[in-house]
Amino acid sequence: MKIMKDKEIALVKEILRKLGASEEDCELVAEATIDADLKGFTSHGLGRFPQYIVSIDAGTINLKDNITIEKETPAIALINGNSGFGQAVSYKAMQIAIKKAKEIGIGCVGVHNSNHFGVTGFYSDLALRENCIGIVIANTDPAIAPLGAKKALIGTNPLALGVPSETYISVDMATSATARGKIIEAKRKGLEIPDDWALDKDGKPTTDPEEALNGSLLPFGRFKGYALAVMIEILTGPLVGAEYGTKVTGTASPTQNCTKGDLYVVIDPSKFGDFNEFVENTEDFISQIRATGENIAIPGDLEVKKIIEAETNGIEIDTKLYEQLKEICDNLNIDIDSYLEE
Repeated sequence: MKIMKDKEIALVKEILRKLGASEEDCELVAEATIDADLKGFTSHGLGRFPQYIVSIDAGTINLKDNITIEKETPAIALINGNSGFGQAVSYKAMQIAIKKAKEIGIGCVGVHNSNHFGVTGFYSDLALRENCIGIVIANTDPAIAPLGAKKALIGTNPLALGVPSETYISVDMATSATARGKIIEAKRKGLEIPDDWALDKDGKPTTDPEEALNGSLLPFGRFKGYALAVMIEILTGPLVGAEYGTKVTGTASPTQNCTKGDLYVVIDPSKFGDFNEFVENTEDFISQIRATGENIAIPGDLEVKKIIEAETNGIEIDTKLYEQLKEICDNLNIDIDSYLEE
């Protein structure tokens, strides 16, 4: 089964409307969900959407959300998300960071008391649209064990960074060997995972996604990924008034209050010099990279390719995900099949 872009947006919005979400939240969650699926991050798109319904039912997502700015200076802000949709809180935080960057050159906004927000790169892309550099980091429920240990303590702690130019230049990655969502997706589909993604509870490599979820994920690049994950944990935990280490809940456990944190940084290149010159030099560098051989990829190329494919051919929905979505839709008197294609 497949679903086309416009149909997925419409389906997500209809479900959320019937659950009582505001029109703004419906729009933002739908935009973030389709962004993940179009880019190929299906574990964070419609595949993750049923988790949000569980959170709404459990009361860990507040449908009457509204952010509170707890501290603010010309360059920074600290936001309490008041348990709103992670997508809505993150969008508002990024808009504040962009506004500050446009005014003084840089904006840095920390967030606590929010929720899972989908793919990190959706928010760094918001800065690109305003000709700014966007950097987004977050922590998550424990998933990575410290090197040499067996028990998960550090989150998958994603990082997204986008640079405005004529070419789409963006990286969106977990600091673990893979995102936890991909392991959850593999479990749902009944697939094995590569043996260099995760360890079981005894610290041994595993290809079983269930054992991986009960064990720990490996950091990418061993110490390098581990060290980066540790630094992100500090910047999105203690720095922004959110939890850290074993006290982080809610990103993989939807019935628990989400205690993770986020940090959004925006830089306006025009405050350093001529923006057009910045783009010209950036594109010259990209050309140098592409000239080194055939099929050379720039960070962001794969996402662009996947977007074109998904917009043309639609997004695959596996049987298990269909069953989850159908149950949600049946409870809300929504005909899910009217949104799908064979």
